[in-house]
Amino acid sequence: MTQPTDIRRVALGLATTGVPVLPLREGKVPFRNCRACAGNACGGRPNMKTPGPCHCPAPCHGWAAATTDPGVLTSPAWRDAWQWAVAVAYHPGGAGLTVVDLDDADAIAWARTTLPATRTVATTRGEHWIYRGAMTSRNTVRPGVDIKSTMSYARYLGPGTGTMTDLPDAVRALAVKAPSAVRPAPHSVTASAPAGGGECPHRTPAYLERGIAMAEQRITETRSEVHATVYRTFLAVLSRHGRCGCLTDAHIGRLFTAAQTKGETPRHCTDAWANARATLGL
Repeated sequence: MTQPTDIRRVALGLATTGVPVLPLREGKVPFRNCRACAGNACGGRPNMKTPGPCHCPAPCHGWAAATTDPGVLTSPAWRDAWQWAVAVAYHPGGAGLTVVDLDDADAIAWARTTLPATRTVATTRGEHWIYRGAMTSRNTVRPGVDIKSTMSYARYLGPGTGTMTDLPDAVRALAVKAPSAVRPAPHSVTASAPAGGGECPHRTPAYLERGIAMAEQRITETRSEVHATVYRTFLAVLSRHGRCGCLTDAHIGRLFTAAQTKGETPRHCTDAWANARATLGL
C-alpha cells in the first residue's frame, strides 16, 4: 500500500516541474470543501466551474485546489490531507496539457487508428494519451472517451512512455458540440471541396483514401448522437485534409452518403460541412 509520505513526495516532485497537483481521498476523488467553504459560502469557485476569490488553506474546491506552491503543499492543512490521501491528481490544463482518457479496449483501438501517437500512461481499465496544449474539457465525446484539460483533474499514474506531441485538431474537434439539427425538406447537395493552397502532407493517395474510409466507418457505425458524430467527423476530416486541396467533391459525396444512411438530410449535411469549415477558418 502506498504511504502518505510517498504520495506527498510524488506530488512535490510533480509540482517542481510546473504541474499543479492535489490529493485524492478514498474513492479517488478530491477532498470535500471544508466547513467554511461548504456550499461555496466562502464565495469562491461556484460549482467549481471558474476560479474564485477563496484562499482557503485546505485542499478545497476540487480541481481548483491544484497548486505548484511547495509552501501550500507542505502546510499543516494539506499535511493532514496527505495522511488520508490514496493518490495524487493533477490539473492538466494548468500544466498546459490535455489528457484523452480511454476507458476500454475499444476506445484504445479507436485512438490508435484516429489520433497521432503521443505519451501514453496505462490506467486500471485503459490508457491516458497526453498531449502538449490545453483545451476545453468534455466528458463522453464518444463511447469510452473523455477529455481532461482545463477545469478538470486526472489521476497521476506515472510518467508514461513515448514522446509527448502537440495537441492535434482531431482532439480539439471532439470537444466541439454540433449545432442544432435542421431538417427541412431534402434538396440537392451544394457543398464543395475547399480550394486548398497549403502544403500537401499526404505521402501517397492511399493516405487520403484511408482517412475518408475511416470517416465513413465512424459515421455508419455510430449508434447514438448521429448529428454530433457527423459534425465532428466532418470537422476532423477538414482539419486534416481541408487545407491542401486534396479533397474532391467525390470525397465529400461519400461522407454525405454515409451520413444520409444514418437518417441525415442533405440539408443537414450541407450545414454541418459549412459549419465545420467556418470553425476551422476554411
